[in-house]
Amino acid sequence: MTEKCNKYEAIFTFGNEEMMKSHLQNCPECQKEQEQMNKVSDLLKEVRPYYVQKRKSYAKLKMACAVFAILFSGTVLGVVNLNSDVSDILRYGTTLSADDLGFPVDSYGLLMVE
Repeated sequence: MTEKCNKYEAIFTFGNEEMMKSHLQNCPECQKEQEQMNKVSDLLKEVRPYYVQKRKSYAKLKMACAVFAILFSGTVLGVVNLNSDVSDILRYGTTLSADDLGFPVDSYGLLMVE
């Protein structure tokens, strides 16, 4: 019974290129393992652009949502703050007049100046 070579992982992790090449020339088991590693590496290289594109697309979607939220909220707040009638209707259910605010008014509803 032959023992399986267990040097591949150690040389791959801690060794250098020259040690790896010389060991691969002498050990058929490690050559098979190196071929498997090359296949996995090729598969990862083939699939990598899809994952990068997916990550970029997700980032673009988040950015678009943030820009939309900022623009929409800015527009809504601008309309509400610039048009006091809209903000009064939203807060109190009706448009407030000078009389409702407690200012002295005449019979026409205009501010009375003394």
